[in-house]
Amino acid sequence: MRKWIAGGMCTSQARLDGKTVLITGANTGIGKATAQDMARRGVMMCPKWITEDGFEAQLAVNHLGHFLLTNLLLGILKRSAPSRVVNVSSIAHVGGKIHFDDLFFDKRQYNSLESYRQSKLANVLFSRQLAQRMKGTGVASYSLHPGVIHTELSRHVKSKYPLLSSVLTLFSFLLMKTPWQGAQTSIYCAVTEGLEDKSGCYFRDCAVKEPGPEAKDDELAQRLWDESARLVGLTTVQ
Repeated sequence: MRKWIAGGMCTSQARLDGKTVLITGANTGIGKATAQDMARRGVMMCPKWITEDGFEAQLAVNHLGHFLLTNLLLGILKRSAPSRVVNVSSIAHVGGKIHFDDLFFDKRQYNSLESYRQSKLANVLFSRQLAQRMKGTGVASYSLHPGVIHTELSRHVKSKYPLLSSVLTLFSFLLMKTPWQGAQTSIYCAVTEGLEDKSGCYFRDCAVKEPGPEAKDDELAQRLWDESARLVGLTTVQ
C-alpha cells in the first residue's frame, strides 16, 4: 500500500554540473526535499490574507509571484538553453475557475478552497501558455501534481477542521507521501532526458497525465497571462 501511495520515482541519473536550479518554497516540505535531492546530483487554504501589493495571498503566492519571477528570468533562461521551468500545481486544479471579475474575493465571500483551486489552475494555465510562447527557444515548461504529501502545507486545513486534523494525523504516514516521494515528479520534470517534446504537459507520478478540461483552454491561458502581466506591472511581456 505504501508503495502504491508513493507513486512514480525519478530514476534519471542525469547530473546538473554547471547548471543553476532555482526552487521556490524550499524551506520545508517537498520544496526542501527537492532542493536536497537536486543538491545530491506555498500556501494552502489559508484565511483571507492580503499582500502588501493588495493581492489575495493564495493567488499571489501560488501564481503571481511565480509568473513575475519567471518572466524576469526569461532572458537568462533563453541564454542558458536548454532550460526548464517546473510549476508545482495540484490535482485540485480540476474543477477550478479563474474569476476574472473578482480574482481576490473583493465582491464575494472568501472561500479558501475555491481560492486554492483557482491558484492551482492558474499554475497549469501559466505553464501551458509559457510553453507556447517559448517554442523554438530551448526553454521548456511543465506543470505537475506532486501527490498528497505529509508536510506543513496543510496547517491551515488542520486548524480550521480539527476533526480532519485528527484523521490526517492518524493516517498521514499510511495514506500520504513523504516529502521526498512528493518531490520525485518535480525532479523528474527537471532532469529527465527526452522531455523536450512534452513542454506544456501536465505530470503526475513521473508520467504525463491529462489535466482538467479547464486547464486545456488556450484562450483562458492567454487571458490569464495578460491579466497577470497587468497586475504585476510587466511593461514588456515576452
